[in-house]
Amino acid sequence: MKPLRIEGLTKEFRLGLGRQRVVALDHLDLEVEQGEIFGFLGHNGAGKTTTIKLLLGLLAPTAGRAWILDRPIQDVSVKQYVGFLPESPYFYEYLTATEFLTFYGQLFGLTRQALAKKIDELLEMVSLTDARHLPLRKFSKGMLQRIGLAQALVNDPQVVILDEPMSGLDPIGRRDVRDIILRLKNEGKTIFFSTHILPDVEMICDRVGILVKGRLRAVGAVHELVGTAAVTLVEILVERLAEAGVLEAERLGGTILRRGNQVLIKLDDEKRVDQVLDLIHRHAGRLVSLVPHKRSLEDLFLKEVGVGRA
Repeated sequence: MKPLRIEGLTKEFRLGLGRQRVVALDHLDLEVEQGEIFGFLGHNGAGKTTTIKLLLGLLAPTAGRAWILDRPIQDVSVKQYVGFLPESPYFYEYLTATEFLTFYGQLFGLTRQALAKKIDELLEMVSLTDARHLPLRKFSKGMLQRIGLAQALVNDPQVVILDEPMSGLDPIGRRDVRDIILRLKNEGKTIFFSTHILPDVEMICDRVGILVKGRLRAVGAVHELVGTAAVTLVEILVERLAEAGVLEAERLGGTILRRGNQVLIKLDDEKRVDQVLDLIHRHAGRLVSLVPHKRSLEDLFLKEVGVGRA
């Protein structure tokens, strides 16, 4: 059974008085495996949210088909097995955390006893037990994101769909959300989330898909897409390097950045590392660090969207 399966999914909009045709999603084919964390990547306007709205029945497709848990997305009954957190959720700010989760739990028909137990578990999972009686209007952005995640899990879904769950969060909030997603994976759930925050994707995703202007440009495990061997850049930090040594490093093709008595030498050819180390020794410099950089998901993403790196 495939948690998510998409074939030729397309969405067109007609805009303005001239009814200009805009293709937001162009014949998307995609499968998400059971129990995996799938990162759906794309710049703003790439079609990520449109895809999610189509999967959830919030928009009707122009063409194509999709299934959740092997049921057509038009089958309303499958929604009881799906948890969803939109990018900009609306919260009833006068409700407390407990009242908020109670409201959504009742929509799924949970009994009072089962719901009380579930709310305790969810508040503990998202570290909001101490804030259970606090009105949502007093919640921070990170707290609202965590209570939103709890809401998405109140029905104990098999498939969890999150639209930009880390957007606008500080590093601590992003870490908290990452930890929750990993915990859901350990419980056997399938997580499909859209994002443009690439470091989070590299940390937790089993596979990723890159969407560019409505088209899927790449899909696979991160290590398969970016490769594991090629070094694209070497950074060598040196202290007290004589000016003659700096000039020699430049002649070898190194990019030089000065930081007080330190010099950062950037090489795009790792074969010249030994030559730079030799000149550091000859010109009485002190090696501070040598860091090779391999091709990253960011490099691949920028290549696919057609943006060059500085």
